[in-house]
Amino acid sequence: MSLWKRDWTPDQINARMADTMAGLLDIAVTQVAPDALHATMPVDARHAQPFGLLHGGCSVVLSETLGTLACIMTLPGHQRAVGIEVNANHMAGVKRGEVVTAICRPLHTGARTHVWQTEIRRPDGKLACVSRLTCAVVDA
Repeated sequence: MSLWKRDWTPDQINARMADTMAGLLDIAVTQVAPDALHATMPVDARHAQPFGLLHGGCSVVLSETLGTLACIMTLPGHQRAVGIEVNANHMAGVKRGEVVTAICRPLHTGARTHVWQTEIRRPDGKLACVSRLTCAVVDA
């Protein structure tokens, strides 16, 4: 059974993100699976810290983007989601020139709060970052 109450396609989501922070970082939703959102993000000059690796802040932007989108997609039209806490653990570096993949899944979907976890992986499949986003569910 699907989590989603809003029938958004990756193309619709990506078009909506074009003029946002997610668009600036080239975050692209690639799949809306029955239980998760999938995305990619390149690692280039916009994403790199001074030593040529993925900046942790970009991983957090990727996580918050996917978690907020996912939360909104589970809510009826009269409700919205706002991020209230995000954390990230960085396990492995990602080099400039690589592309990370991300999968965002729910840990908790309550009436007033949601918690979403995003796993960000390097091209070799190694876990680069795991991040959790807590959203408050509010009336629009």
